[in-house]
Amino acid sequence: MAYINSDLISAGKPILPIDRIKLMSPDDWEALIEEWLETKDTYSLKNIERLGGSGDLGVDVIAYISDPKTNPNNYEWDCYQCKRYSAPLNPSSMWVEFGKVIYYSYNKDYPVPNNYYLIGTNGIGTKLKKYLQDSKKLKDELKKQWNSKCENAITDTKSIPLEGKLLEYFEKFNFNIFSKIEPKIIVEEHSKHKNHLIRFGGNLPKREILSIPEIKQDEELRYIQQLLKAYNTEIEEKIEAVQDIASTKYNRHFNDTRKSFYKAEELRVLTRDNLPDEIFDNLKEDVYDGIINIYEDEHDNSFKKVKSVENEASKLVIDSNPLKEICRPIDKKGLCHHLVNDNKISWVEDE
Repeated sequence: MAYINSDLISAGKPILPIDRIKLMSPDDWEALIEEWLETKDTYSLKNIERLGGSGDLGVDVIAYISDPKTNPNNYEWDCYQCKRYSAPLNPSSMWVEFGKVIYYSYNKDYPVPNNYYLIGTNGIGTKLKKYLQDSKKLKDELKKQWNSKCENAITDTKSIPLEGKLLEYFEKFNFNIFSKIEPKIIVEEHSKHKNHLIRFGGNLPKREILSIPEIKQDEELRYIQQLLKAYNTEIEEKIEAVQDIASTKYNRHFNDTRKSFYKAEELRVLTRDNLPDEIFDNLKEDVYDGIINIYEDEHDNSFKKVKSVENEASKLVIDSNPLKEICRPIDKKGLCHHLVNDNKISWVEDE
């Protein structure tokens, strides 16, 4: 038997992403497809719309290729039909879906999509794959199945017989638009989305090490100006400019503070690229909650307040944020100065 560690006891055997999607609710499955489409360069408009639910006219997720506001009757789009079934998709369950896109485009509820993709959590069955590979066979079989699978199932309000002008439209319809996408491709490409770790779990990537820029690029930042003011509350001969700090006893603290600021910035960049934005914001909020009592205490001068708050921040236990495993004391100190930059706290009140 393999070695059993504490993580296995507390969390159970890891579930592979390709298996995890089979456990998703229909809403989560559609949301995943929407996120996946946001990562694709194909759709430069980044205009993705999720419609799934009653009254969706047979469309779950739309990816607009051209702006529907510019030409509402003839815009270009791709349709993604998302099915969460316990087995691979088969023709019997899909005939009505094909019928819907034919009927509703005939009815001018929307233009014919450039592409119509079927996506199932358990993939596409062999029989349906063969139909999707042969548009003539798909067309001929749908025509045979229309009376039993489509006529009374496309809408609850009326029957839709395949006759007259609808039949003429059907005969001219381009059945090559119908195809499939395997779920494993979606899982692989979704890894570029910042919600991927939230949905599938896994380890955070290594943080990018940021270099500390020259001071002249930072001297106007609020946290720098606030440090200068804090130093000046402790001495009679005031420091006039940021560059002058180098010749004072505060130089080491100033350099350490800039280092900690950029260490916290590394966490912000890591979050920006790999996680929802609110995770870094929540981390700053955790630090704020942890230091506020010390911050509001009386101090002999503002520099002593800075050091007391930094010291308190470095000891904070972050127990719920996803960044907790990589958030070090220096990061927590740096987050104090991010809070200053955000105008959430001040070492010295602005004049």
